[in-house]
Amino acid sequence: MTEVNRSHVAAGQAGRTNDHPLASKAAPADRVPVQRRWWSRFGAWLLPSRCALCDAATDDGIGLCRPCLGDLRRNDPCCRRCAEPLARNEPLCGRCIKREPAFVSAFAGFRYAWPLDGLITRFKFSGNLAAGRTLALLFAECVRADSVERPALIVPVPLHIRRLRERGYDQALELGRDIARELGMALSTDLLRRTRATPAQTGLDAKGRRRNVRDAFAIDDRALARLPDRPSIALLDDVMTTGSTLGECATILRRAGFNTIHVWSIARAPARS
Repeated sequence: MTEVNRSHVAAGQAGRTNDHPLASKAAPADRVPVQRRWWSRFGAWLLPSRCALCDAATDDGIGLCRPCLGDLRRNDPCCRRCAEPLARNEPLCGRCIKREPAFVSAFAGFRYAWPLDGLITRFKFSGNLAAGRTLALLFAECVRADSVERPALIVPVPLHIRRLRERGYDQALELGRDIARELGMALSTDLLRRTRATPAQTGLDAKGRRRNVRDAFAIDDRALARLPDRPSIALLDDVMTTGSTLGECATILRRAGFNTIHVWSIARAPARS
């Protein structure tokens, strides 16, 4: 992996994504108490830079030491349609040959494996927002290094309000904010909403995951009315396994008239049958 370019980081921090005409006016998460988010960000400024995985000193501006950075596994080779990890280069995986997904392409920066899985766990379940910032920087660098097409609008997969209150922050939204800032893209915080709280996908096979998220998302009419047209979209989530959640979101967006939907995830796990 190429080292993160400090000039990109500085330019991203100076940008104001919410000024973009496609950007949402307000995020639902902003109306929920998120003390952990603010303490985490305050600590990132206060403390010397340490590796988010091994706690070794680092000054690279990304939050990982060189040995840990070298241990990350890029998601290559993979299916170019759904980003399923493959053993060798093939244009499509067997699943996509049999049934095309609702999105036109998928890009995952890394394999969901050690040590990246530990970084995602710290961010997602331990309130470590510094780990989330590192994940966003890593992903943005992958997009730049691979010259990935950048859609007009990033749309994070939303949490249900009940889960948001429990956790205190929406991990996909936090990633989306940092990635949009880094890449100079517009971010929608409210185009998609979760209409029901679904049980965790962990332990379910592909069929069970599809059933679990069916009709769990909807378009917010007010957010839709603010858009001047139906722009190309990058649906964003932290980890993609079977693609059931992202596929359901893409289906809902297609019904609303969005025809160019890409899927982005920080990491890709092998799909379960």
